Amino acid sequence: MDRAQIVHQNFLDRVGTGALPQGAAPLVGLAPEQAVGIYRAQVLSRALDITSRSMQKAGQGFYTIGSSGHEGMAAVARALRPDDMAFLHYRDAAFQISRADQVPGQRIAWDMLLSFACSCEDPTSGGRHKVLGSRALMIPPQTSTIASHLPKAVGAAYSIGAAKRHAPEHKIMRDDSIVMCSFGDASANHSTAQGAINTAGWTSVQSTPLPLLFVCEDNGIGISTKTPRGWIETSMRARPGIKYFKADGLDIYAAHAVAQEAADYVRRRKKPAFLHLRTVRLYGHAGADVPTTYLPKSEVEADEANDPLLHSVRLLEQAGALPRAEALKIYTDTCARVERIRAEVVTRPHLKTGAEVAASLIPPTRACTASNGSSAEARAAAFGGDMRAMSDPQPMSRLINWALTDLMLQHGEIVMMGEDVGRKGGVYGVTQKLHQRFGPDRMIDTLLDEQSILGLAIGMGHNGFVPMPEIQFLAYLHNAEDQLRGEAATLPFFSNGQFSNPMVLRIAGLGYQKGFGGHFHNDNSLAVLRDIPGIVIACPSDGAEAAMMLRESVRLAREEQRVVVFVEPIALYPMRDLHGAKDGEWMRHYPAPDQSISLGDVGQHGEGTDLAIVTYGNGRYLSTQAQAELEAKGIKSRIVDLRWLAPLPAAALLEATKSCKHVLIVDECRSTGSQSEALMALFAEQGDRPATRIAAEDCFIATGPAYAATLPSKDSILAAALDLVGAKP
Repeated sequence: MDRAQIVHQNFLDRVGTGALPQGAAPLVGLAPEQAVGIYRAQVLSRALDITSRSMQKAGQGFYTIGSSGHEGMAAVARALRPDDMAFLHYRDAAFQISRADQVPGQRIAWDMLLSFACSCEDPTSGGRHKVLGSRALMIPPQTSTIASHLPKAVGAAYSIGAAKRHAPEHKIMRDDSIVMCSFGDASANHSTAQGAINTAGWTSVQSTPLPLLFVCEDNGIGISTKTPRGWIETSMRARPGIKYFKADGLDIYAAHAVAQEAADYVRRRKKPAFLHLRTVRLYGHAGADVPTTYLPKSEVEADEANDPLLHSVRLLEQAGALPRAEALKIYTDTCARVERIRAEVVTRPHLKTGAEVAASLIPPTRACTASNGSSAEARAAAFGGDMRAMSDPQPMSRLINWALTDLMLQHGEIVMMGEDVGRKGGVYGVTQKLHQRFGPDRMIDTLLDEQSILGLAIGMGHNGFVPMPEIQFLAYLHNAEDQLRGEAATLPFFSNGQFSNPMVLRIAGLGYQKGFGGHFHNDNSLAVLRDIPGIVIACPSDGAEAAMMLRESVRLAREEQRVVVFVEPIALYPMRDLHGAKDGEWMRHYPAPDQSISLGDVGQHGEGTDLAIVTYGNGRYLSTQAQAELEAKGIKSRIVDLRWLAPLPAAALLEATKSCKHVLIVDECRSTGSQSEALMALFAEQGDRPATRIAAEDCFIATGPAYAATLPSKDSILAAALDLVGAKP
């Protein structure tokens, strides 16, 4: 017999006969109606688990990781306010149901069954996934994450204090709110969880407000791998900056009391706490998982005998809150009600087309207060002596700094965070003086952990800020890329556009850097970003364009709630000269604050029709050098600068090159996985002229004299161009 049916029959038999498990007496403090409400939430969660399995067998449902054994989270939900943001473990249906009971107008059984059936009427994901989440319940949706939601929970908690000091226009959390995130004991070992917990403690010991409650649901096993006995308590009891609480999740009275104590501590002290909640796992990991294949049957049966619903029936009867017969009737009536709802839900419509599925990839725009920019007085006070330098051309790094200054003056919800961005002003000085201009609340020096930097940004984006995190070098992004792929980019998709976490992620990257440490500081690969649906990738080629594209990137994040990755070519930060020493031809004047470059606008330099060179970043600099020599050989060319690498500005590229006889693609990224592959496909499928490409070799970058040996150069671009047009070298 299926373990779910065994547990179900076990409940009916033992409640009917009164053969309930032994345990501590119910604690004082939980009113009878609250205790019964918690039990009802537990029962509904169990009934939904049973039904989800039968739906899957009938081809009507598509997800069976259930919450059975973790129903004690219903008591935790009652210890929090329904407007406290909660990032939930995938076994926390009972928490969501219990919270729904505290918010008028909810149809939680109907809504969750719509999600099981992947109906497009599911009010959370619109039929895209079975998720726990609800805008009305302040639960951002999560899928089967393994602790990847913890860093953004830290960021959301941090945002509460930050919003109290600098309230953003679209703030959604109250000043006395707390944030809760839950996860399993196996997930607690994941580097993402450890990083988030470490960041919380690191922040707390510096007396920075961080009202965050970690809840570890310890059932002792991760799929089939056991957690060492006592591991969670031993590793968490003495973590600096985080207060440890322990409760029995099989006892709703004890779980509620300890959760209330922990929540009160977090809310009052503005410090993080760790609630270690004992649970059991019933049925195995998911529908197809048979626990007796890797656990002794005696252990499986021991957990089943400790069914938290059986404990709840005993406790409620001992407390005089609910007779055993009535508890049994609530169970059978709820199971029957869920089956009736299921019969209706499976008739509801589903998503049918790719366009319908993708409709929520990009979040809706939001109304923002219009701004006419900063006053002359405010700009003069912020820029100081830099105002005099604006009449002269400057390198890219300085123009980016000025653009950031103007943007932060104009939009008080912009917050920057990263390693060394504050007092030091960044490794390359790009953020110099911003700490003095805007203070530590808006220029946040973080610990050395890219996951936590992006998590901080995602969480602050949840509460109305426009975060501008910085990843110090492109290669460092790989430590945290899942925060973009699995969290930031998916949130609008899985919430049907109801939640968003806008940001402008600045990354110093690409190659051509002389003498600065090989592939970690010269990384010419954007492949990890290119296939993330919904994000925008920008890459400027000169300082003026960088300033204007930054302004558009902030507008995209602020108004359109987009996730933008802004890749800044390190080698072009200090670049002054183009053709010869001290010619100053790669410096630019600072564009007026109201000037910007719209998403999808490509740059065109030259009017020649013999050849179009399609490129970006350092490629434009090198192609401009080659363009002069092509001109000397009588070849008229134009350079088409992509600027926006994703979404690919296909129509603009085809328009900019349509009058040219040949197309040469110059891509500084590696041949495999680079933009050049998509560009070659574009011109092959929709163009009608010869096209070829030159890209970097599929190799890491060396330190020393060979730093550019694997990359396109002026000479290789020139040779490829001459070969393409059939001219002699």
